[in-house]
Amino acid sequence: MFKYKTMIKIYDVDAAGILFFANQFRLVYDAYEAFLGHIGYPVKKIINEASFLLPVVSAKTNYQAPLFVGDDIIIDISVKTVGKSSITLSHKIYKETDILVGEGETVHVSISKKTGKKISFPEELISLLDS
Repeated sequence: MFKYKTMIKIYDVDAAGILFFANQFRLVYDAYEAFLGHIGYPVKKIINEASFLLPVVSAKTNYQAPLFVGDDIIIDISVKTVGKSSITLSHKIYKETDILVGEGETVHVSISKKTGKKISFPEELISLLDS
C-alpha cells in the first residue's frame, strides 16, 4: 500500500467551503502519479520513453464525509487486481490518519502509443506493481 499525504487547498472547495466532489478525482489522480513515481515508473518516463500509455477507463468514488480548506488528508492506494492489460487500483481517503472520508477505484488500461489499441503490460511494470 502506498500513502500520499496532502492538504485540502482553497481551490479544492466550493462556495460553501467544502471539497467540491469532482476534486476528489483530482486528489486521487495526484496520488496515482506519486505512486507511479514511487515504484520507479513516473508519468514523465511513461510519456517520454515508454511505448505505452495508461489511461483511466473507469473511475468511481464515494464521498463519505466533508473535507474543508486546511484539512490534512492521506490517500492510500493499493493494487486490487493486475490483469493482462489492465490494473485496478483501490483508493481510500482519510482525514488526519483515521477518519475515512472517501473511497473508490480506478481502472487503467495499457495501450500502444502508436496504435491506441490495448496491449499487454510490460513485465517490468507488472513486477513493480506486484512489489
